[in-house]
Amino acid sequence: MKTLKDTITQITMPTPYAVGDVHTYLLKGDRLTLVDAGVRTEDAWKALVEQLNHIGYHPEDIEQVILTHHHPDHMGLVDRFPRVETIAGHPKLKPWLERDDRFFEQYEAFFKWMYKEAGVPERFDSLLKGLKKPLKWTAEGKMTHLLEEGDALPGHEEWRVIETPGHAQNHLSFFRKEDGALIGGDHLLAHISSNPLLEPAYSPNEERPKPLLQYRDSMEKLLPLDIDTVYPGHGKVFGDVHALIQTRLKKQEQRAGKVYQMFKDGPLRAYDVCERLFPKHVESQLGLTMSETVGQLDYLESINRLKTSIIEGEKFYEMNG
Repeated sequence: MKTLKDTITQITMPTPYAVGDVHTYLLKGDRLTLVDAGVRTEDAWKALVEQLNHIGYHPEDIEQVILTHHHPDHMGLVDRFPRVETIAGHPKLKPWLERDDRFFEQYEAFFKWMYKEAGVPERFDSLLKGLKKPLKWTAEGKMTHLLEEGDALPGHEEWRVIETPGHAQNHLSFFRKEDGALIGGDHLLAHISSNPLLEPAYSPNEERPKPLLQYRDSMEKLLPLDIDTVYPGHGKVFGDVHALIQTRLKKQEQRAGKVYQMFKDGPLRAYDVCERLFPKHVESQLGLTMSETVGQLDYLESINRLKTSIIEGEKFYEMNG
C-alpha cells in the first residue's frame, strides 16, 4: 500500500439531541480541512477548540470545511473559523446554508400538503410553524464549492465523493480507495439505523423524493466497494460494512412486512399507520415517525404490495390484490 498523504483525526462534540455526541474529522493533507462542523452551542465549540489544541492546532488554522449534509449537528459552527474561505457540499445543501427564504416557504408548503394528504389531524398544524426552529443550532454562510458524484475533495485528491441520499437529500460520503476509509456522515452508523427523512423536491417539476427507497439504493451502492473502516457522524468507528448493510436491509423489509399486515382490515391513510406503528411517539415526534411510516409505505408500493387512491384530497393505501 502506498503511503497515504492525508491523516484523519476524530473530534467529538456534545449536542442537545437524543442522538448524543457528534463527530467531525480533521483531514491533514494539502489543506487543513474539517469534515462537518458540529452544532451551534458553546459547549460544542469549547470541546472542538480543546481537542484541536490537544493535537497542536487552533480554529484559525482550519482552511476549509466540507459538509456531509445540512442537519444542524453537522454544520452549526461552520462560520467560526476565521481563515476558512472554502465551504464545500452538495448543491442541494446550498439553500440550507444560505438561508434561502423562498426555499423555506416551499418547504413549509410541502409539509402542509403532505400532512393533509396523509390524514394528519389539524391539531398538528402548529408544528408547521416550527419547521425553522432547528436553524438556531446551525450556521449561515456562503457555499463556495459544489461537490457531486466522483469529485475529488479540494486539497485531498485521494478522497472521492459518493452521493448517498436518504437520510438527507444532500447527503455525501467520502471514500479513499487506497485504504478503504469511508467518512460516512449519518449514512451508516454502527448502533442504529439512520432515519430517512421526508423532504420536498428541490425543483417544482419533480415528484417528492422517496427517502427510504433512496436510502436502500445508497446502501446497496456501497456493497461493491472495498470499505475497510467507516468514520461515522455518531457512535463508534467500525468495519464489516457489508454485513451491516445486509442486516439493515433485512430489518427494514421485516418492518415493512409488519406494516403490510395492518391493511388486512381495509384501507388506511399514512397517519393511521403511523399511530399504529408508533403509538407512544407519534404525538411528540410527528416528523420522525411520519418519515418512517411514509418510507415503509413507499417501499410496499414500490414492490406492488400496496396500491393507492385519493379520496377528498387524502391518500388511502390498501392491499394490492
